[in-house]
Amino acid sequence: MDTGAKSVGLRRASASAAGFCYEEAFSRNLGWLTAAEQQVLRGKKIAIAGMGGVGGSHLLTLTRLGIGAFSIADFDTFELANLNRQAGASMASLGKPKAETMAKMAREINPTLKLAIFHEGIDETNLDAFLSGVDVYVDSLDFFVLDLRQKLFARCHDLGIPVVIAGPIGMGTGYLVFVPGGMTFEQYFRLEGLSPERQRVNFALGLTPRAFQRSYLVDPSRIDLKGMRGPSTGIACELCAGVAAAEVVKLLLKRGRVRAAPWYHQFDAYSAKWKRGWLPGGNRNPIQRLKLAIAYRLSERLSRDAIPSPRVPKTDMEAILDAARWAPSGDNIQPWRFETVTEDRLIVHIKGTGDVYDYRDGEPTLLAAGFLLETLRVAASGRKRWMYWNYLGRQDGVHRISVELPRGPQVVADELLPFLPIRSVDRGAYRSAPLTGDQKRLLTEALGPGFSIEWHETLGERWRQARLNAAATDIRLRIPEAYAVHRKILDWERNFSPTGIPSTAIGLDPLARRLSGWLMRNWRRVDRANRLMGTSIARLEMDLIPGLFCAGHFSVRAREDEAKRDGPQFLIEAGQALQRFWLTAARLGLRMQPSLAPLCFAIYGRDRAPFTCDDGILKQAHRLAERMKDELGAAGPRVVFRGRVGVPASAAVSARSTRRELEELLVPGERAEPEAPDLRATGTYGRSP
Repeated sequence: MDTGAKSVGLRRASASAAGFCYEEAFSRNLGWLTAAEQQVLRGKKIAIAGMGGVGGSHLLTLTRLGIGAFSIADFDTFELANLNRQAGASMASLGKPKAETMAKMAREINPTLKLAIFHEGIDETNLDAFLSGVDVYVDSLDFFVLDLRQKLFARCHDLGIPVVIAGPIGMGTGYLVFVPGGMTFEQYFRLEGLSPERQRVNFALGLTPRAFQRSYLVDPSRIDLKGMRGPSTGIACELCAGVAAAEVVKLLLKRGRVRAAPWYHQFDAYSAKWKRGWLPGGNRNPIQRLKLAIAYRLSERLSRDAIPSPRVPKTDMEAILDAARWAPSGDNIQPWRFETVTEDRLIVHIKGTGDVYDYRDGEPTLLAAGFLLETLRVAASGRKRWMYWNYLGRQDGVHRISVELPRGPQVVADELLPFLPIRSVDRGAYRSAPLTGDQKRLLTEALGPGFSIEWHETLGERWRQARLNAAATDIRLRIPEAYAVHRKILDWERNFSPTGIPSTAIGLDPLARRLSGWLMRNWRRVDRANRLMGTSIARLEMDLIPGLFCAGHFSVRAREDEAKRDGPQFLIEAGQALQRFWLTAARLGLRMQPSLAPLCFAIYGRDRAPFTCDDGILKQAHRLAERMKDELGAAGPRVVFRGRVGVPASAAVSARSTRRELEELLVPGERAEPEAPDLRATGTYGRSP
């Protein structure tokens, strides 16, 4: 039977063994090993299935320990996503077979190695060949490969082969040893009869019953057990190799106590925690079963919130538009749709909401259009393209903008490009340390010459700005016109919402958020609660506390000559400047929260606009306008944007607005429009790098 294995013996390796001396090569092991024990290891054979994250490190570590023979298996090739953790992954090895690459690396350490290489991987047909003559099996299969793992462990148990498994979890490892006559894999993990997703939960929790890694998981959207995706680090892989090799030494040399399952071992380098525990019954243990019940629900939520795997764009246009999706828009409504005309030209359709927040006949919508165009420009630079745009006008409430993306070999990728998907709104508290002079200079420069910025940084200034925000919150929570918007855009189910704002990201504590979720089911409940209890809790948690705990607030004004232009083109260019400002803040490690509600209601109050039918609220808006005038000044250029900024109190990303998939944002082209003007000649174009 063809097992798919290729053996490499001593005679074949002798050509590359010139000058190699086993005893000298591994002499520094002596002291921890005796000379006799070193020779014992030389005569042992280890099987390792999987040459990826931990498997490659296992092979090299055990080779340096002096193990003389291996049976290795892997059918895969190296790719870019392996570079962060896999021992054999490098730019030189991309696309090359993992098994052959790792075998070569091991031979370069010990040219006399005996290797049986299973290039096509292993399955039921060649398990015995893979395990032939093996003293210990070290498991290194991909985390999500559980069916083959079950069969392999069961066969090792039948053949009396000890098994060591070390799983890379976070920046640590959980590891177990299974010995002949002891507890089996199935008896410990209890996978039979479970759905694939629950099997993965059982496997993960069985490896790490203490879950030390949860304390520093900063972005749970990267975990999707249902979709078989999860984060990993080279730190964990190297720790796995070390602890597994130590257990192998004890098993092979018959010295040192081996604590086999149901003993488990867990070490986490990041949290500096270590635990060796005894778990009678494995996952059947009553305490473990309770943990599993919680973990099943958590896994479902994580899979629901998980960010989809990044798409591989087929064209430059697709790559640019895919990156442009991350442009910000009010309440994450994403008012744009893309109509591709040619491979380097598109029409952007932008439809305003027309709701109470779309003040001044859609000013926020046009600012969002500018956010999008600047995002398009930055994204285009990554594909060596310029970006030019021309505002075509508004029809039936839809703004149309023609965009050209001509190639330019001299175009250099904008330094803000990596921050397009990272930039986000953070409504939590920040650190109160003031911005440095360099930070403020870079932020001011990002706005360009058409705009100026005023900083409100002292405790008194932050308090006054926070009170303005709280006054606007009191207005918007008391009117049905805003309730209709909130009911539509707040996502109460997901922590990472592609079409709205997660309720967990608005700044309320869990109890207040639960109460709000119940109240938001209908306007009558909200109105009654406002009359009985007021809005003080929301204002305190959403405005006053975060408004005080930040580096400072800011107001962006258009310079006098720019403000006189007004109109769609001015607002779009203002949006471009603001997006550069926001992306620069992200590059500097800062978080930001826009504060446009006070502007919105102050403008209504100043103009005596009937934005609601409640006369008392109309009077509140007028008073807010007077307070805004006192705080920001009645004279001088208009304020186009407000917000607060600072270093986040935590790096964790537990909730945020994501984006619709690109397919949802595309509209079919109606005409090729070959007579389009040369936008470069009109002067109405976005800033190019």
